[in-house]
Amino acid sequence: MTRRLTPGPQIRLKRLAKLQAQQSNLSSPAASSSSSPARGPSPSPAAAALSKPKPATAPSKRPEPAATPPVFQSSRPPAAPKTSTPAKFDFKTWENETIQTVLKPPPGNSDLVYLSGLAEDLRGENTSLDLNVDLVDQLLISRLEYDPMAVQAAGSVPTSFEYLSSCWKRLQTARNTLVRRGSAADVAQGTPVITKLKDLIISYAGLSLQEPSMFYQPPGKEVGPKELVRPLLGLATSSLLTSLSNTATPADQLEPSDMEQFIADISARFDGDGLEDVVGPVFSELADLIRRDAQGLAGTGAENGWRAGLLALEGLVAVKPVAAAMTRLPNWKPDGLTGAFIEHLTLLGAPARLSVFTREFPRLGTTYFSEPEKRTRSDVDGANNNLRATLHVLQQSLFSIVNAVVRSGPVPREACLSYLATALNLNLRRGGMRIDPTTVASDGYMINLQTVLLRLAEPFLDAKFSKIDKVDPTFLVHSTRLDVSEETRIKATSDEAKAFSEEVKQQLGSNPPAPNFISEVFYLTAAFNHYGFVRTLSTHDALEKSLQDIQDHLESVEADRSYIGTPIEAQVTAAIENVRREKTNRLISIFTYQVQLLDPDFVFRMMSYTTFLMAWLIRLVDPAKRYPDQAVSLPLPKDPPKAFVTLPEYFIEDVVEFYFYLVRYSPGSLDLSGKKEIFEFIITFLTSTWYIKNPHLKARLVQILFYGTLAHGRDRMGVLGPVLNSHPLALKHLVAALMSFYVEVEHTGASSQFYDKFDARRNISYVMKAIWNNPDHRSALNKEVQEHMDKFVRFANLLMNDCTYLLDESLSKLTEIHAMQIEMASEEWATRPAQEKKERMKAFQTLEHQASSYITLGKSTVGLLKDFTAQAKAPFMAPEIVDRLAAMMNYNLDALVGPKCSNLKVENMEKYRFEPKQLLRDIITIYINLSDQPEFVRATASEGRSYRKELFERAAAISTKRNLKSSAEVEQLLLFVTKVEETRLLIDAEEDLGEIPDEFLDPLMYTLMRDPVILPSSKTTIDRSTIKAHLLSDPTDPFNRAPLSIDDVVPNDELKKKIVDWIAEQRSKGKTLDAPKPAEPMDIDDSNVL
Repeated sequence: MTRRLTPGPQIRLKRLAKLQAQQSNLSSPAASSSSSPARGPSPSPAAAALSKPKPATAPSKRPEPAATPPVFQSSRPPAAPKTSTPAKFDFKTWENETIQTVLKPPPGNSDLVYLSGLAEDLRGENTSLDLNVDLVDQLLISRLEYDPMAVQAAGSVPTSFEYLSSCWKRLQTARNTLVRRGSAADVAQGTPVITKLKDLIISYAGLSLQEPSMFYQPPGKEVGPKELVRPLLGLATSSLLTSLSNTATPADQLEPSDMEQFIADISARFDGDGLEDVVGPVFSELADLIRRDAQGLAGTGAENGWRAGLLALEGLVAVKPVAAAMTRLPNWKPDGLTGAFIEHLTLLGAPARLSVFTREFPRLGTTYFSEPEKRTRSDVDGANNNLRATLHVLQQSLFSIVNAVVRSGPVPREACLSYLATALNLNLRRGGMRIDPTTVASDGYMINLQTVLLRLAEPFLDAKFSKIDKVDPTFLVHSTRLDVSEETRIKATSDEAKAFSEEVKQQLGSNPPAPNFISEVFYLTAAFNHYGFVRTLSTHDALEKSLQDIQDHLESVEADRSYIGTPIEAQVTAAIENVRREKTNRLISIFTYQVQLLDPDFVFRMMSYTTFLMAWLIRLVDPAKRYPDQAVSLPLPKDPPKAFVTLPEYFIEDVVEFYFYLVRYSPGSLDLSGKKEIFEFIITFLTSTWYIKNPHLKARLVQILFYGTLAHGRDRMGVLGPVLNSHPLALKHLVAALMSFYVEVEHTGASSQFYDKFDARRNISYVMKAIWNNPDHRSALNKEVQEHMDKFVRFANLLMNDCTYLLDESLSKLTEIHAMQIEMASEEWATRPAQEKKERMKAFQTLEHQASSYITLGKSTVGLLKDFTAQAKAPFMAPEIVDRLAAMMNYNLDALVGPKCSNLKVENMEKYRFEPKQLLRDIITIYINLSDQPEFVRATASEGRSYRKELFERAAAISTKRNLKSSAEVEQLLLFVTKVEETRLLIDAEEDLGEIPDEFLDPLMYTLMRDPVILPSSKTTIDRSTIKAHLLSDPTDPFNRAPLSIDDVVPNDELKKKIVDWIAEQRSKGKTLDAPKPAEPMDIDDSNVL
């Protein structure tokens, strides 16, 4: 049965005028017999003429079905039956049949459409009804105006786009058939027809997407851009990885395999002629679809979710003109963006904001890490693997989209770089210490864009560093891409940075060369590393600290059971449950952060880039500019290059923060690569610390070495231990660099320098311990002592000062804990008010924390002193050190084995890491190490506050009883005491000088001066040994804080002569001291502590 079309003349005129206005630059139908046109033709003037409204007289009766020709039927008689001989190619017949096949109605629409108006027009002009390419434009217009409401339509009515896309698909079949079966001549003759059909079909398909109201559309169906979105979403369901549907696509509808060619044809037709209008709404639909997927990565994302939308975007930009057009769309980078909203209002922001972080996607945490306290390691690993596999899909697709845009031409490449820079510059506040996360972009958005840049950087991150010189060290000076105006520099003031910028700009002139793509990606990646990864690390560390605080609070509350049975029991119980829930939430958040931060694929890419960055930084400061091809000469020159010191500080900070995170949480990541590179970076700047201003960054370098020497798995030396004991630069420079930094951290300028120095020195002590058994390192130490004695004396002084302070604090805190434990164990404790007990418990917990910290630091420092006094004794015998060293040793020996040692006995010694036996063993070892030094024997004998012969005898007895020392070592200790006693008698005889005049007394130590000197600024006279000891720790005049060095002091020869004469006079009088009273015998029972 046929259907007769009733045209709407006025609507038709309006539509055709619009089509002509949009396609006036296209070729006419006459070109159908020539070669393929450059652009698809528009509806022809002939078609317009034929379509003008005429007095339409409806036929008296509808044509009988038997007399009705098929759709677009030709009057040509049917072809003769095929014979065994191949038929000669009849172009007219082929043309008629091809057009008829391509433009036929889709399956399911069984009724034929009778284009009566067009037929009448053609007959009126005596035009043949044979189908040819010149009629296709008119045929399509008439067909697209078909109004099924004017006739009794049967079956499903397609939209204009569905009809045109089905025509396009049948055209592909016709083209393939022609190429497969026809001769070269046949193909040449038929190709213009195929091309003309394709151009017209694609032209009207694009117009239908732009303005679907131009053609009749059946009611109840979505039309416009969404019609292209649907087949694009099929790319997800056709994927082997994400196939969730077995629904077959009808043969005449667009399938996923058709999409690239279909979009390519659309772009070929509309590129430069409104392509953005065609594909822009499609991009927006897909971006909105991704945003609407509330589950994010917790869901599958297939069909109508984020994964389908992302793969559809990827399919769109696979065609270069479409990728380029994406950057010209209003929502590529709209005006008025803010740091927080760029991920919500831009096309790239839709997929880039997807992440595993619970702040934005809380459902993900509860889906994968519910009840985290009960999860086994294998459970967590399984969840990690699943989420990371999903992350890889997201980040790879995101890269594919950006990479397609970058490769689509220089203009879209610039637009892409501009977008990335805008995302960064709008989020500089992420670098702050305390920021409101709702005012900046999310961690997920920043890290996802960073992973894109890491992939873009891969081509120049080769193992041979062949492109390292392509990175322009002055990029940040002459490029406006990144805003670094407020950044702290490595070692330059803002004025110095500005001066260097002007200097470079003058050298480059008024027309500097455009930055190369390698430099663009290198610097963008470095900046995203800082504001993305490193700031996300800060969030993770804050979560860890918060979790520990919650755990400590929970333990404190649960330990206090006094609320049970009181009116507030229910309230306290509810509060405890809230704290437990908060602890669970923190733990879930930490798990999700580690999914991303410890993702092996991400870590590997980060290591590749960071290795290149470290090599580039070292090459920048290498005077020979040969690194990494050859080792850099250390230490570096005193004057660092301006290009280096004016770089943002985050170039150094981000390297150390990345490796600091790795050695703590994933040391195994360094098993295969990265160890040599990070050590060379550390030793370069540890031997030349004047290249970096920030003391915290320099301390981090040592901290990485410390964690790198901790046992990891079966490797008892840690991941960096083998490198520290074998690398040539380590064997030559490490010991000296560590000692120099031990001295440097005494004065960092930071408000927390007093506590910071102990952390840094603890790390140094552990690293020294890790390398101490290597004879090459000890040889390097001996060489350092011989060549730089003054520097080593200063190191020895600070080492001894630390021992004095830390041991004193450790033992005093233990004494306080001992007293408080007795207090809390008494019967009177139970009768105290609850608030008082709470306050005392809080004070006790503070004491415990302090004691544990001081004891840990003290043990490492004593261990370092033990090792150094065995290897290099001379520096410890310097006059400014030896007396204080002996006093410190005697004081601590008295505390450990003297009458008050029982005050150190506390419950749960292991909790405080207090090991009195080991501490006594180390102190005895130091005595034995120095027992052959006359200066130390004399200093021990001269020390009158703590020295007693009985202390050493008791220490020897305990060592024998507890097997702390061998019998030979105990014998050495007792021989040392004998020497001390003999020396003491001599000193007593020599030093009985009577009352000393005030002018001969040292103003700080109140001892007789032997070598008086005058301090130039305060004009104070002081003994040379006293001021030397002071200057080892503090380079200022102790009386007015003016800067001072030992070379500035002026000998007071006149006073020195008076002192010498007075001593001679006193000795001539033969004064002697009364014999000392014998000390009372001491109890050798050591059960109290040792």
